[in-house]
Amino acid sequence: MKSFRALISALLASIALHAEAGDLRIAAASDLKFAMAEVVANFRISRPGDNIEVIYGSSGKFLTQIVNGAPFDLYFSADIAYPRELEQKGLTAGPVRPYAVGRIVLWSLRPELARLSLKQLSASTIRKFAIANPQHAPYGLRAREALQHQGVWDALQPKLVMGENISHTAQFIDSGAADVGIVALALVLSPGMKDRGAWSLIPAEWHAPLQQGYAITRRAAGNPLASDFARYLDSPPARAVLHRYGFTQPDEDKQ
Repeated sequence: MKSFRALISALLASIALHAEAGDLRIAAASDLKFAMAEVVANFRISRPGDNIEVIYGSSGKFLTQIVNGAPFDLYFSADIAYPRELEQKGLTAGPVRPYAVGRIVLWSLRPELARLSLKQLSASTIRKFAIANPQHAPYGLRAREALQHQGVWDALQPKLVMGENISHTAQFIDSGAADVGIVALALVLSPGMKDRGAWSLIPAEWHAPLQQGYAITRRAAGNPLASDFARYLDSPPARAVLHRYGFTQPDEDKQ
């Protein structure tokens, strides 16, 4: 009898857990690929029954997809302007919130190239220089601004190769398709890349801030899991993960 009661209790607990389990689909900028994976893993420790799917890509392309009805519950953009545009269209379930500020770096598998200034690179014998596409990738736009600030944008035009997003851009360099390029600090600090090649931080004064923001989409207005995850992102453990990947908080002083 006791074993039967234990079996019934376990079955009821399983049913309750399944009933409470939530589903969450997140669109996240590619610079978050490794940091977000850790944040989600930590969040799920206390939510083992929840189904959380994260899709990584270009912030600008995600905006277009969500406007056209793509089924995302949360949208994390490398440029806060994109979710604000979504909010203006009435497609969010609440206000847009900033969550981090990103940085760009010059990265190459050849350390001597990563140590050159942008002006020196424009005059060097490199074959290809990689950036993300400025038309829809915030990191690409900031890379262009930095190159323009240093007066080398036009000179580098014949050598440019453009990734669809910042992860794609890093792949160009990692595969040897590009000699050097501008990528996200968060990527070169990731476990698989931190020991490959060398990088140098590009001064923040050379480009507009990479203030990043997120929004809960209108589709997720009644999804408590979306709100819970958004709150968790503001917690000290989640902020600590972002900090390890080179992100600063929007309220921190510029370094």
